[in-house]
Amino acid sequence: MTEISLPRFGSLSSRLVRLYAGLVVYGAGIGLLVQSGLGLDPWEVFHQGLSFRTGWSMGFCINLVGALVLLLWIPLRQRPGLGTISNVLIVGSCADLVMWRVAPPSHLVAEWAFLLGGIVLVAAAGGLYINAGFGPGPRDGLMTGLARLGLSVRVGRTLVELTVLAAGWILGGTVGIGTIVFAVTIGPLTQVFMKMWRPAG
Repeated sequence: MTEISLPRFGSLSSRLVRLYAGLVVYGAGIGLLVQSGLGLDPWEVFHQGLSFRTGWSMGFCINLVGALVLLLWIPLRQRPGLGTISNVLIVGSCADLVMWRVAPPSHLVAEWAFLLGGIVLVAAAGGLYINAGFGPGPRDGLMTGLARLGLSVRVGRTLVELTVLAAGWILGGTVGIGTIVFAVTIGPLTQVFMKMWRPAG
């Protein structure tokens, strides 16, 4: 999810609802992407590969990596917000729950439905989470921190995501057509949902 500077409209309670709804939906979207078996975004490829190698659940790996990435914020002088800490605790747990309760589909059409549904959920979650205004997720905050060192966000994100993608693939994470579809669609879809969920005011 990408940090974008937005006016923090709405009451505290409505912002908290957007924050936690977004985190839960984000985790659910990841769960569907995994169960589709068609490919994951770079970070989830890494998390899944780490899960395969350690025997830990993928959700636990998501949360653990998020916490470790926060340590990199210290030399970058980044400060976590409520949304950052909540991200570390909630997203992976919700992804695990969905993967536990929802079986992988056995038909190609259903696999694609899971893939596309997962992408839409992740994009919708991004719109909710960003509009809550409680700070970036750990991985996006890393991009912001690198930008403060003079590295453009585009270059920093590309380098980091290519690195975790390669590492995840080596570890056995799923790279496939879904990885490409996610990369092409997630940005435009997130922008649509950001406008949709932005409070009036």
